[in-house]
Amino acid sequence: MEQEKAKKRIAELREMIRYHNRKYYVEDAPEIDDYEYDMLYRELQNLEEKFPQLRTADSPTQQVGGAVLAQFRKVRHEVVMESLHDSFSHEELQEFDRRVREQFPDTEYIVEPKFDGLSVSLEYRDGVFVRGSTRGDGTVGEDVTENLHTIRTIPKTLAQPIPFLEVRGEVYMSHESFFKLCAQQELAGEKPFKNPRNAAAGSLRQKNSYITASRVLDIFVFNVQQITGKVLSCHDEALDYLKTLGFTVTSFYKKCKTIDEAIDEVERIGSLRGTLGYSIDGAVIKVNDFAQRRELGSTAKFPKWAEAFKYPPEEKETKLLNIEVNVGRTGVLTPTGVFEPVFLAGTTVGRATLHNQDYISEKDIRVGDIVKLRKAGEIIPEVVSVVSHAEDSVPYCLPDICPSCGSPVVREEGEAAVRCTNAACPAQLSRHLIHFVSRDAMDIDSCGPAVLEQLIAKGLVKSPADLYTLTLPQLMQIERMGEKSAQNLLNGIERSKQNDLSRLLFALGIPHVGQKAAKLLAARFPSIAPLFQASVEDIVSIDGFGGVMAESVQEFFSLTATAELIGRLRDAGVNMESAQQPSADTRFAGKTFVLTGILPTLTRQEASDVIEKFGGKVSGSVSKKTSFVLAGEAAGSKLTKAQNLGVPVLTEADFQEMLK
Repeated sequence: MEQEKAKKRIAELREMIRYHNRKYYVEDAPEIDDYEYDMLYRELQNLEEKFPQLRTADSPTQQVGGAVLAQFRKVRHEVVMESLHDSFSHEELQEFDRRVREQFPDTEYIVEPKFDGLSVSLEYRDGVFVRGSTRGDGTVGEDVTENLHTIRTIPKTLAQPIPFLEVRGEVYMSHESFFKLCAQQELAGEKPFKNPRNAAAGSLRQKNSYITASRVLDIFVFNVQQITGKVLSCHDEALDYLKTLGFTVTSFYKKCKTIDEAIDEVERIGSLRGTLGYSIDGAVIKVNDFAQRRELGSTAKFPKWAEAFKYPPEEKETKLLNIEVNVGRTGVLTPTGVFEPVFLAGTTVGRATLHNQDYISEKDIRVGDIVKLRKAGEIIPEVVSVVSHAEDSVPYCLPDICPSCGSPVVREEGEAAVRCTNAACPAQLSRHLIHFVSRDAMDIDSCGPAVLEQLIAKGLVKSPADLYTLTLPQLMQIERMGEKSAQNLLNGIERSKQNDLSRLLFALGIPHVGQKAAKLLAARFPSIAPLFQASVEDIVSIDGFGGVMAESVQEFFSLTATAELIGRLRDAGVNMESAQQPSADTRFAGKTFVLTGILPTLTRQEASDVIEKFGGKVSGSVSKKTSFVLAGEAAGSKLTKAQNLGVPVLTEADFQEMLK
């Protein structure tokens, strides 16, 4: 390639890589998979090696891909959190070994899994966890101490009071937690995360630590960055020591004397993908001896004493037998491919979502095709491409009518989704009822999906309001439901009538309205009746509401079907009032509180409720506009920031005194 062509291609690659770095590291919303990204990156590396005069300091090959978000306080890493150089073949691993053995012929390696999550630093003083931060750009990261406190497997106090310790680990989300989260997001009409890595990163970077806690994150610690009060000479010794302190480290790492032995272990780890319960995207070979590491040093971006081997995505060809179309709670039609079963990345795959009509048309997917499958993030099956069309095949189009109820479907301008127009569609009903009875909504015990499906099949429930007309004899028609179980369900339905209005608003499944928005609505409109007359301007004036949310609420309460449903629920005795009645006592009006740490007697929710009752506002972050920080035990970065800004800090005793 001539230099001018190389210069043009290098510029294109840098622009693409910077764009995808932002989508991956900052927005946690990747648009291409890791392998495609790695190939772009490798092409750029090769061109810069061939034309070194075109390499610049701002090239992505010379920098760690992450960035620091403005919503978090910056942390400068005393020990740079380097990324690893990637290899994609055994020959490249052997070349790494050759370079190392030029200096240290007798070196030994440790081979361990490369976890697919978000890299963090944890700092301890006198055995107590004091600060945690993301890698960021390697030199400067984000202070996420408050959110890291919610991860149970991070020890808050070490087994030994070592003077100072900084470790590096990978925060991840297990496959089980990921699937549960995606199910909750789909039930709420939200776009689910693409893979566990992005779910973990998005969850750790929440401004509200309650959300982080609800996501059930985990961590593996894999490096000692700094330590005082203890001398460690090699990596396997450090990993064993970290275990004694209470950290979770990988359950399998192996010492290898030769590169051939290390490569065998890399392959063995690769064979475990899909069976571990968490995602790995490669294996890492590290020089074991710390003194040798110091001598080997680092390049501008990578340590010379470690090499990552990235596993290529496993792909298999199979036949598309059929396309099934399901209808979600919000009426969206979702096509699912049914394939001849194939063993892929540790499990047998027979189904995969085809997302929407645009996805199908772009790849020209047709029934009868031979397609290539792989697992995105080693977990979610997806169609990579069509290998060949079946003879006489025709392009596939989603149906013009709903497969569940036969009503017309529409595709709104600017949306990829096709929706059923019938609010009473049975498929929507099933998913809507599951949401309506869920714990965060009306919280009706003993009313799981299996029971609801039978109630719908028998024609006993065609609307959430029908739940409140059920009788004992009707419930005893349900399979495996005896008199006691039926009575328990009736008791749960009866109890739900007393729920606060905010729960009912969330249960109704108003598009774009989650739990928090439902509480804000109930605080602004303490009775449901005014919502039927509320304008978009009335609703958008609520602090925390945007235009899309306000329009969605106004449209929902303008529907005849909504009025009919609310009328039936009211007649059944369901509460339509909010307990969040404006208090005559507005002592906290205009005041903003931030809560941090563990309070002696109050939960954060209880403290928040009291503050809001008296007209105050609770925020998730500290700024100059913050009125008070209410701090408990193990208060983290929010307390430090408050002290730096001169924001008044309250103990619970101070807070209780303010309430007298």
